[in-house]
Amino acid sequence: MDYIYILVGLSLLLGGLVGYYLRQLVANQQILGTRKEAERLLTEATTRHRELLRDAREEARKVRNAAEAENKEHRLQLQRLENRLDQKEAAIERKQAAMGRREKELDDRTKELQVSRDEIDDLRRQEIQRLEQISGVTTDEARRLLLSALEDEVKEEAARQVRIWEAQVKEDADRSAQFILATAIQRCTADVVSETTVSTVPLPSDEMKGRLIGREGRNIRALEQATGVDLIIDDTPEMVTISSFAPVRREIARVALSKLILDGRIHPARIEEVVEKAKTEVEATIKIEGENACFEASVPGLHPELVKLIGQLKYRTSYGQNVLQHSLEVAHLAGMIADEIGAEASTARRAGLLHDIGKAVDFEVEGSHAIIGGNLIRQWEKSEEIAQAVTEHHGEVLTTSTLGFIVAASDAISGSRPGARRESLEQYLKRVRELEEIATGFGGVEKAYAIQAGREVRVLVKPEETDDLGAVRLAREISKRIEECLTYPGQIRVVVARQTTAVDYAK
Repeated sequence: MDYIYILVGLSLLLGGLVGYYLRQLVANQQILGTRKEAERLLTEATTRHRELLRDAREEARKVRNAAEAENKEHRLQLQRLENRLDQKEAAIERKQAAMGRREKELDDRTKELQVSRDEIDDLRRQEIQRLEQISGVTTDEARRLLLSALEDEVKEEAARQVRIWEAQVKEDADRSAQFILATAIQRCTADVVSETTVSTVPLPSDEMKGRLIGREGRNIRALEQATGVDLIIDDTPEMVTISSFAPVRREIARVALSKLILDGRIHPARIEEVVEKAKTEVEATIKIEGENACFEASVPGLHPELVKLIGQLKYRTSYGQNVLQHSLEVAHLAGMIADEIGAEASTARRAGLLHDIGKAVDFEVEGSHAIIGGNLIRQWEKSEEIAQAVTEHHGEVLTTSTLGFIVAASDAISGSRPGARRESLEQYLKRVRELEEIATGFGGVEKAYAIQAGREVRVLVKPEETDDLGAVRLAREISKRIEECLTYPGQIRVVVARQTTAVDYAK
């Protein structure tokens, strides 16, 4: 058994030695292969390095050759530029030499010219002295005379030309204005009706007067207190007169009185009840009339307060002409005129309808109805353009806007047409004649014309007798004389014109 173990141990030792030698052999073979591979790679790298070095040298040679060629080209260009600069410097030197010669020649000529100028100045002074001795006028005086004569001639010619232009412009403007106004008048076909506000109420019998007065006058006092009017019950048979400056109050009183007379029950409590009903009816009528007027005039969007005031104009008259109908007619005319001249027709109609809105409250507010109306429009309409036109339409304020001229012209057309206002021809002619006679009764007045249905007097004075300050005094004196001698509604504008007209003809 021990022998077997020894054999096994020897076998294992021998196997281990053989394995070791075999591994050594394999490792040596791998090392040899690796060495050969390294030698091969080294050889290839060396070859590649040589090739790259050769290529680099060749590329460097090409770059050097190109740089040398480029430098050579640059040197040639620089050489050419230097040659050109040398040529230009030579040319400049030649030109400088020529300029020097010319400057010398110019200096010589300048000296000669100065000598000649001095000689001419001496001759001119001598001639001027001779002329002054002959004419007896110095040079400065002659210059002033010449300039004065030239200035007068220029002014005269300018004045002549201005007059010609003014005449042409005025003629063209008058022709255009006449055409526009004639067209507007022809297109407006409003009826002309003279009417007056009812101020009397018929009674069925004189017995009704006693019932209206009541015991100790309590009925008439209650009616006057409730309506704000004065009832005049006199000897006029079967008639009661209502007196009040407020047309709406007068209408309320008329309606209430008619209802009381028809009902027959007349006592203070009944009077208050009937007056309240009359107020409601009149207010409803005012609203409807205002809305209808706005619709007829094509003026939408007005403030309700303005619509109410327009409706109140139904009960307001001027020279027998109903103010509401007059306002509608002015609105239509203003729209037509605005269409003719290219203005805004809707704004013109609005201004025309509102132009007399101040007459609805002029008995309550102090001032002319035009200014009152302008303030009302500024308060409710918030339109300065329309307010300005309404304020300007009677000439109380200087008319500066196109809309103001349109409204003024429309108002004059509506109010000045024959038959539009309740006034006989004889009365109208008498009033106009009296105005003109008052104006022509002052010294220095050449002519006087009453226009705009007697609301304006235009006075032409002799310019050689009246100066500008005298024209102002004359206008004030004529105004005072009219106030003293005539009775008239509203106001009358006095315009004094002083003008010198020069006419000349070129032949």
